Amino acid sequence: MLECKSIIERLGGDDSEVLREAAFEAGEARCEDAVPLLAGLLRSGNLGVQEAADRALRSIGGQKVIQVTIPLLRVDDAPARNLAMDILRALASQDVAALIPLIHDPDADIRIFAADILGATDNPAAVQVLGEALLKDPEVNVRYQAAVSLGSLARPEAAESLNKAMEDEEWVQYAVIEALSKIKHSSSVGALVKAMARTSDLVTSMIIDALGEMGNIKAVPMLLKRLEESPTALRNKIVKAVVRILGGKSLQLLSRDERENLKVYMLVALDDEDLEVQDAAIQGLAFVGGERASEAVLKIASRLDPDRDQERLQQTVRALAQIGLTSALRSGLLSGNADEARVAVMALAHMDDASVPQVLMDAFWKHGRDLQRQILGVLSKTAGPSAKQFFLDVLDRHEDGKVIKSVAYFLGQKLHLEEAADRLFALLEHKYDDVKEAGLEACIAIGGPRVNARFREFYESEDPVKRLMAVYAFGRMGQAEHWEALKAALEDEVPDIRKVALEAIAGMCWESDAWLPLLEGRLKDESREVRLTAIDLMGRCYRKEVIPYLLSALDDEDDWVKVRALDALGFHKEREAVPHIVPLLVNPNRLVVLKAVEALGSIGGTSAFRALLDVSTSEEPELQQAVESSIAKIQEEHETGE
Repeated sequence: MLECKSIIERLGGDDSEVLREAAFEAGEARCEDAVPLLAGLLRSGNLGVQEAADRALRSIGGQKVIQVTIPLLRVDDAPARNLAMDILRALASQDVAALIPLIHDPDADIRIFAADILGATDNPAAVQVLGEALLKDPEVNVRYQAAVSLGSLARPEAAESLNKAMEDEEWVQYAVIEALSKIKHSSSVGALVKAMARTSDLVTSMIIDALGEMGNIKAVPMLLKRLEESPTALRNKIVKAVVRILGGKSLQLLSRDERENLKVYMLVALDDEDLEVQDAAIQGLAFVGGERASEAVLKIASRLDPDRDQERLQQTVRALAQIGLTSALRSGLLSGNADEARVAVMALAHMDDASVPQVLMDAFWKHGRDLQRQILGVLSKTAGPSAKQFFLDVLDRHEDGKVIKSVAYFLGQKLHLEEAADRLFALLEHKYDDVKEAGLEACIAIGGPRVNARFREFYESEDPVKRLMAVYAFGRMGQAEHWEALKAALEDEVPDIRKVALEAIAGMCWESDAWLPLLEGRLKDESREVRLTAIDLMGRCYRKEVIPYLLSALDDEDDWVKVRALDALGFHKEREAVPHIVPLLVNPNRLVVLKAVEALGSIGGTSAFRALLDVSTSEEPELQQAVESSIAKIQEEHETGE
């Protein structure tokens, strides 16, 4: 109370800074006795004081705030009146009874304000009084605001009065339609459709949109009956609403005559300027289909920008695919219009139709490089063994790298076609590296004695690139079968070959007696990359036997090798490593220190904890944060018993 008394005294002054601070404190202290003074400050000429008083009144809330704020609705001071409106909207539910009488005030402006505020109450008591105002108030703007507020409340009991209000003048109808679309009551469907017989085209358009948004299937028969008698713009709106209500698949539940009739109007709706109407028509045509639909939708899709209209293009392409493999789509694929052909290929890629691959193969040589790439990309995924000769022909005749890569994938990974092995092997000497890689993967996928023999020839070559490919292939085709060659490759003069050989023998890590001695030798390799690979493999193929090697790697001259070893030891929580890690806490390389801290945190235990405490006094923020994190991790694991 003493605090409120002091606040009230300061609210009686005229110093703006004092008033602002006092108003802020009144809100913090929930000082109800200060409410009248705070309400008065809403009329202050100082914006800061007004804002502080506004915030305080909202914070205090309750009946008293509402009662002292209501009179401000009548003042000529517009800023103060607007603040009062905002406060009453925010607090309306705290005293609905004090607000309801305002809806009957002689002043029409006050009734408008009251209708607005009651829409924020979320109270069923407001529905009745707003419904009465909607139907009986002589002022059109009051009726309009009552409809808006009933929509904000969105209570089904408001539907009855809103339905009746559809007989009001157009300005009110706008708000009524919007409110009904939010409430979505089934009784409103008939009222809205009935009103369409006497409303203007603009209101009728709004009603149709509302019916579509409401999604009540009862509206569909009524809307379909309106199609014939409506002008084009409204018919297009009806198409949109019907598709929105039924969805694509349910359109097939209409009678044959209804579907055919609706299809005609869907085709017309494709020319509507409203993209939402167009999209609804496209969605509907995807399920009722036909040649004309395919042709029209293809033309729309071909005009879309692949970057700017990406999502819409995808939806339209899926619609074309849903319609199916039509003559229109075949013509589009073979047309001189590159955009239509591109879209046609996209649509064909989405079809589950056995004739699609042959259609694409027939069109392939009639197009330029870019579309050929697109066609091959689809064919490589959808075609089967019957396309073998086509792909072999493309391999022999084509020079484009991307096309050849698609062919290599199909013949190698998909068909495992042994008769193509020699031609695919020729790709290993292609001028582009990505084509070499595609050819290599294809040959590996084919495998067999013939391919093995060719890779043996590569392995014996003086060309290091050929040896590298052979070693990589040996690792992929079976380590046991090529074990001796892989071991010999570990001594190759080229570091990359030694590295690939290491990665290849990782598949034998289950047999530690075989691969561990090989890795040991590579830990002393002159190439850092080879040593790093050896450490990575030990971490992946972790056994107790690898611990001494990982510990020795902590003394490597290269800091990155140390880091990889720390990662492996930390990940596997190797307690034996702690004494070897602790000296790295004073390493000159900050990264090594941070990794050592992280590893100790992962390993845990008393020794790691003590070592981290010793460096916890560091004044370097990054190190301090890392140490704190690792200590917290050890403590958490200790508490949970892990």
